[in-house]
Amino acid sequence: MRTAPGPDRRFFDLWARVYDLPVVQRAAYWPIHDAVVAALAERPPRRVLDLGCGTGQLADRLQRAWRGARVTGCDFSAGMLAQARRRSRRVRWVRGDAQRLPFADRRFDAVVTTEAFHWFPDQRRALAECRRVLAPDGRLLLAVASPPFAVVADLAAAASRLVGEPFRWPTAGEIRDHLEAAGFRVETQRRIFRLPGLLMMPVLTVATPRRRRRRGG
Repeated sequence: MRTAPGPDRRFFDLWARVYDLPVVQRAAYWPIHDAVVAALAERPPRRVLDLGCGTGQLADRLQRAWRGARVTGCDFSAGMLAQARRRSRRVRWVRGDAQRLPFADRRFDAVVTTEAFHWFPDQRRALAECRRVLAPDGRLLLAVASPPFAVVADLAAAASRLVGEPFRWPTAGEIRDHLEAAGFRVETQRRIFRLPGLLMMPVLTVATPRRRRRRGG
């Protein structure tokens, strides 16, 4: 999910080969998926976008949880989407860019993105796109590993640039600031416990679009 410059698609195409290993999914991703499913269950959506869907583990789970829903998985990696298409024929799989989503305005009741946001080269623009494709009463559920201090995020970003796969893990405060600047109202933020990366636990943020003010005149 990118607009160049940014991570190389080939990195994710290779990562897709081991991404679905049970030990990887159980340790790193299932705790986050559990939290997202529980949050959505409070108000089950009819139209869901899984942005940065990878091999489709979460999108497929959401489709099975709410069989009447229309779930779309979107990723920029052909390798990831090839795995996803083998997983489910009910989910709609789309190759696309998080900074320029190939969907109409107000298309979805919920947008979820799990462990993908740090890869987006322009995080503010990606959030603006999420805002655009969400219905006025929709929800954005954003889960990403989050360092406790900005200096840790800066060091990780610098190291990632040195190895040629640039990313940035935002702090919880930065996530809130980015969302508010993009026109969202943050409802909740909470950390999700998982064994890998105890010092960099994911934060799940749930936000809703703020109502736009009508112009006078």
